[in-house]
Amino acid sequence: MALDMYAGIPVSDYASALGWYERLLGSPTFVVSDVEAVWELAEHRSIFIEQRPEHAGHAMHTIFVDDLDALVAQIAERGLDPAERETYSNGVRKATYRDPEGNEIGFGGAPL
Repeated sequence: MALDMYAGIPVSDYASALGWYERLLGSPTFVVSDVEAVWELAEHRSIFIEQRPEHAGHAMHTIFVDDLDALVAQIAERGLDPAERETYSNGVRKATYRDPEGNEIGFGGAPL
């Protein structure tokens, strides 16, 4: 079975959100329109922001990565630090970022 994921993040101020998400994820893979941009995180797995003020601030996504520390360091180089860091009882770690509207993007990683 093929698997594709296209996860959305509603924002009220697209221009401001685009700048913040570029610091979090790097340059978008492509810009759909003047109110939507897409980042392909892996083949057939994308995340997008879209101006939808009536829904802004309610997204919650967690993305698991092979090297959490390296990713957090790369994001820090672009000017963002996690709002929260957690280590669960099973050793799994998570770094959570919150955009200015309250949307949460977490990155999880296996125990060290």
